[in-house]
Amino acid sequence: MLDYSSALIFALTGALVASRLQLDPVGFVFMAAMTAVGGGTLRDLILNRPSVFWVDRPSLILLAAAAALVVFWGAHLLENRYRWLLWLDAFALAVAVAAGVGVALAAGVSPVVVVIMGVVTGTFGGLMRDVVGNELPLILKQGELYITAAFGGAATAVALIWAGGGRTTAVLTCAVVVLVLRLGSMVLGWRLPTYRPRARRDRR
Repeated sequence: MLDYSSALIFALTGALVASRLQLDPVGFVFMAAMTAVGGGTLRDLILNRPSVFWVDRPSLILLAAAAALVVFWGAHLLENRYRWLLWLDAFALAVAVAAGVGVALAAGVSPVVVVIMGVVTGTFGGLMRDVVGNELPLILKQGELYITAAFGGAATAVALIWAGGGRTTAVLTCAVVVLVLRLGSMVLGWRLPTYRPRARRDRR
């Protein structure tokens, strides 16, 4: 269920980038599908799973294609497509990180790998979308909580499992933490300190 939800929402964001690039319907489908399954594909390859998740469930690609075509015909109705992109991406990030954590927990890997797989699943589809679309990757926006939000949610899930919590509770809590951190950054301006170069002092 989490894979379908994250694929749908990420597909919508990929199609919105395609609309900003004024692509044709095939371009919309490509951007949507790449964004929808990119992070999960990398996760499954790293974990050496028997097959990549969308190969077993090609309906995920069809879902992404359908979302792309909906945006192709309806994007002009949105007053601010970039704002919609940001909000949809925040929800997609939360769901995808939780999905990645759930898959990694089921695979029985170490806690460190669980956290990394959550971050990979949540961020790499959007990263590919932004790079291919020649957009500033959201994960690199100065000071914003993006990878930090993904890491925070995944780490919270691992902590709950370590404390004896159930897998379902851990995964759901992961999604909530990611969403709160990401929306806090977008709406309330939560930030991490950024590097500031300092004037070098001459030594005599």
